[in-house]
Amino acid sequence: MKIYGLTGGIASGKSTVSRMLRELGAHVLDADVIAREVVEPGTPGLKAVAERFPGVVGPDGLLDRAALGARVFGDPKERAALNSILHPLIGQQFLLRTHALAAQGVARIIYDAPLLIENRLHEGMDGVVLVWVPREVQKARLMARDGLDEAAAEARLAAQLPLDEKRQHATWLVDNSGEREATQARVNEVWRAMLARG
Repeated sequence: MKIYGLTGGIASGKSTVSRMLRELGAHVLDADVIAREVVEPGTPGLKAVAERFPGVVGPDGLLDRAALGARVFGDPKERAALNSILHPLIGQQFLLRTHALAAQGVARIIYDAPLLIENRLHEGMDGVVLVWVPREVQKARLMARDGLDEAAAEARLAAQLPLDEKRQHATWLVDNSGEREATQARVNEVWRAMLARG
């Protein structure tokens, strides 16, 4: 089985590219979905997060993502503490799902992960797709999408490696700063290249 990474940055359009790859027939495992599952009510993940970050679980027993985000986005130490809880749990689930798909005869999977390169997961993969946009476009989209002011948008961008630095680790670059049709055409090319690798 071949494992490819799909990454980008916040508001770069990675979800759009992930959806396009799914529509082409790719098996995509989404790290964000797995991350939500490992902190569902009753999980060891939620218990560990609640102990380390008191007050981030609502009266309904669900993780208050906004409250947690406010605590960790501006503070690298707090973010590192959260990642040290979540990343091993996410990695464990990723391996379980990968093995299950391999047992079903799936030839290739794409792991959609925003922190793929930051966490050095790309080092063990057969290739990496980077969804890229210029930083100013990324910031403008983030402010518009999440209703953030410039300072809040900058704090979120600072929490990730800049897209221009991620480029050096990319096997394929998908420039998502133009028309949707251009992005789709490039995604089609990338998918054909993956299929050609066997």
